[in-house]
Parts: sequence; structure tokens; C-alpha cells
Amino acid sequence: MLVAEVINMNGMIFNIQKFSLHDGPGIRTVVFLKGCPLRCQWCANPESQSPEAQEKGRLESVEEIVRVCLQDREFYEESGGGVTLSGGEPLMQAEFARALLEALGEQGVHRAIETTGFTNESDFLSTLPLVELLLFDVKHWDSARHKQGTGTDNGLILRNLRAAVEAGKDVLPRIPVIPGFNDGLEDADGFARLLSGLGLERAQLLPFHQFGENKYAEMGLAYAYANVPALHPEDLEEYRARFVRGGIDAFF
Repeated sequence: MLVAEVINMNGMIFNIQKFSLHDGPGIRTVVFLKGCPLRCQWCANPESQSPEAQEKGRLESVEEIVRVCLQDREFYEESGGGVTLSGGEPLMQAEFARALLEALGEQGVHRAIETTGFTNESDFLSTLPLVELLLFDVKHWDSARHKQGTGTDNGLILRNLRAAVEAGKDVLPRIPVIPGFNDGLEDADGFARLLSGLGLERAQLLPFHQFGENKYAEMGLAYAYANVPALHPEDLEEYRARFVRGGIDAFF
């Protein structure tokens, strides 16, 4: 049983999205935590970056979030779904994220976390036992290019990715395919080499979209990808084929 101080622990979230079909298996509830250490130029959730409340953000307790999530327990059980923590980067609030995952686990809920992997190795490793699935964002295979697009190199990220694989976790790499950043065929080859070298056999490709474009104007922020056309699966068939050729079952 979780003690009262854990149940009453508060975290800063900016959304709870029910009936998600794209953030892990089955029907899921996605809890979005605020705060992210990366500054991806294409970020679709700029409101997630600051750990502060800003216009969108509120403190919620572990107990209250679990209560909301359990409202859909029947749907999880029927569909093989559960709850996914996303962000932002959930492990910027690592203690709160672990408390929430532990509480969900006590209720028998399938737990997933979407992570950038850019968090200290201690927090990352101590969270692994509390999830059944890691949705691991891999933004670039090349460290220098990664830094140009996100503000940091990928050294720590790849160390954590390797640690998760070596721990035997179910890891699904997810690659946002961004125009002019990582959408070249040579990039597909680079990703395939990286993932196969880690012993991974599948990856999800996430074509660039513009769902977050209006948020930048609302927040008074400049957007580096304003007016850049979205990508669609049909635009990326040869890109996907390079993964398959490199031994990676890539899908959209």
C-alpha cells in the first residue's frame, strides 16, 4: 500500500486525455506532465516546456489522477489498454511520476511512459521497473545534428536507451520525421544502423504535423516550422523501406 504522503503528492500537469489510441496498446488515458529539458524546434506542445503553471498547467495529486484514470478501467481491460505518462518529459518530475506509476500498478493498470530519455541515469533506471512499456523518442542518430535541432546532444539519451534494452524492457522507439532535420534517406539508414546495433527490431515513424502551430501564436512565441507542409505516410514509403532493409520493422 502507498502511504498517505505519496498518495497526496502533487505534480504539475497540463492535460489528461482520455480514449487515446496512439500512445500504447489499447484504449488509454494519457497524463501530460509539464516540463521538458529539450527545445525541439518543431515541438507540438510548447505549453509543455516550462515546469511552471503558465496559462495551461495545474497541480494535481497522485490520488486525484489515479481516480480519473480508473474511471475507464473497464475500457482498459476490454482493449488491453492502460495509462501512459507523457509530457513534456515526465521524468523532469521523476519522484511524482514514480509515485503515480506505483499507484497505478497497485490497481493492476498497464503502465507506459513516453520519454525523451534525457534524464539522469539514476532516475531513469529507478523508473524502469514501474512500467510495462517505454515509448522512447529518438530524434536523431547523429549527435551533432541532434544538438542543432533540440539543444542537446544525444549521448545521455542513447545511454538510457541502451540501459532499457539491456534491462529487458519492452521498448518502442518512436521517430518524429521532421522536414530538413531527419527526413533524408541517409537518416533512415542511420536510424536503422543505430537501432539494430542496440538489438531493437521495430520502430514507429511519426510524420511531421502542424497540430501545434497555433499554440505558438497564442503564446507569443516564434515557430521555426511555420508554414512547413505536413508529412504523410505516403510521402515516406521509401524512407520506411530503408528501415526495413536495415532490419527494422518500421510502421506508422
